[in-house]
Amino acid sequence: MDNRSDPRVNDWAMMSGPFPTLFICLFYAYFVKVLGPRFMENRKPFDLRNVMILYNLFQVIFSSWLFYECLASGWWGVYSFRCQPVDYSDDPMALRMARGCWWYYFSKFTEFMDTIFFVLRKKNNHISTLHVIHHGCMPMSVWFGVKFTPGGHSSFFGLLNTFVHIVMYSYYLLAALGPKIQPYLWWKKYLTSLQMIQFVLVMIHAFQLLFVDCNYPKAFVWLIGVHAIIFYFLFRDFYIEAYKKRKSTMRKRQEEARKKEEERSGDESVRSRLKENDLIYANQYKMATGYISDEGLRNRVFIDNRGLSEE
Repeated sequence: MDNRSDPRVNDWAMMSGPFPTLFICLFYAYFVKVLGPRFMENRKPFDLRNVMILYNLFQVIFSSWLFYECLASGWWGVYSFRCQPVDYSDDPMALRMARGCWWYYFSKFTEFMDTIFFVLRKKNNHISTLHVIHHGCMPMSVWFGVKFTPGGHSSFFGLLNTFVHIVMYSYYLLAALGPKIQPYLWWKKYLTSLQMIQFVLVMIHAFQLLFVDCNYPKAFVWLIGVHAIIFYFLFRDFYIEAYKKRKSTMRKRQEEARKKEEERSGDESVRSRLKENDLIYANQYKMATGYISDEGLRNRVFIDNRGLSEE
């Protein structure tokens, strides 16, 4: 494997082989789906609000720095969006891009904390299959990129992804500040739309190399392009499930509530008419009471006033 890899990165941490990365990814999946929930089963959720504020702030800063590094080491006026081979030289700019890719690889491990926080807060319903697959596969995918192509055409994915994470972790940071901020977070669903747009752009950018002559490994064109396709459809299904179906369900509930309200209003209207009829009947048949003296005894006489008009 080292014969075809970038010799500049062989001695860097975690770059000697894929197995340490693979082991961490598998353990992550096992922890968040099995070990973690089992550990928390008879425990109260942890209050991690302050920890999450600091974590999300760190991720915003880290993602912003990675985004800047992508721009400064190539994508701001130097790299070509049409075709960009990997520079394997020891040029300072090329080395800066390679190091940026390596740090981007490590950022995929820090993102495991997103899921771990769900486990420790007993928010297991948030740990979707999409969430685990996305976070669990990314370190392994990026490892191959850093090992063989640290820079060049495929680093466009890192550029877009770090920008998306700036926006995403900014949202999480604001959400962690408490309920007072919630009314201003109406744009949550657009985060998923932004991620889907990201994957579409990555697909177009990657697969264009199948139609142009470019000194870039075709294997990585397929790796990145297929990766983008898979995650586009996973995120699309999540979007439909989380927002469109939820919206449809809310509309159905609102319709049911409206019908119940109409039925309740109808019942009240019927009762109101019945009371009015009773009152009318009572007025029409009101009983007048009189007293007649008969040998010192008082006898009540009921006089039927039917048909008499009321003054």
